[in-house]
Amino acid sequence: MNDTELISQILDGNMNAFTFLVNRYQKLVVHISGRLIQRQDELEDVCQEVFIKVYQNLGKYRNECKLSTWIATIAYNSSVNYLRKFRKFEEVNPDDSFALRNLADFRMENYEITDLKRYIREQIELLPIQYRTVVTLFHLEEFSYQEVEQITGMAEGTVKSYLFRAKALLREKLKHIVDENSLKLVKEISNEKG
Repeated sequence: MNDTELISQILDGNMNAFTFLVNRYQKLVVHISGRLIQRQDELEDVCQEVFIKVYQNLGKYRNECKLSTWIATIAYNSSVNYLRKFRKFEEVNPDDSFALRNLADFRMENYEITDLKRYIREQIELLPIQYRTVVTLFHLEEFSYQEVEQITGMAEGTVKSYLFRAKALLREKLKHIVDENSLKLVKEISNEKG
């Protein structure tokens, strides 16, 4: 069932259709809100609030953007408003090198190669909130620059700047890992051919 049919059925009072919508977009909402809100109980409350807002405002949805973008915008704004309301939203200076200093130390011998993804996710969680948000939306959720701008209200140039800075922080932290992995891979390939 496409989103247009789904919306039509929900607006006609079909609660099963709304349950279907929640199931379809639940991971998206949890992913976006979870980047901003770390405590599980708070995250569950915000996600529930997001879907209440979606239900209450579905009649106002005008198909000007994808439904996923519209829901992601509600998730982002609800999360930010929740953090502001409880004074947990910290404005972070994007130029603050504190984030780089705070990234956890990584020793290749302490991890298996398969743990690299988990380590990268952990490092993303340590980024300043603005960086973490745009990385999540652009790279993990695969929204376009324009969609990220629409969701967050940040100018496209700001989104690109935050992505660039986030990548620079991650690159700096991960460069020794990439070098070691590249060397290991070259050695393994050489040994197999020899």
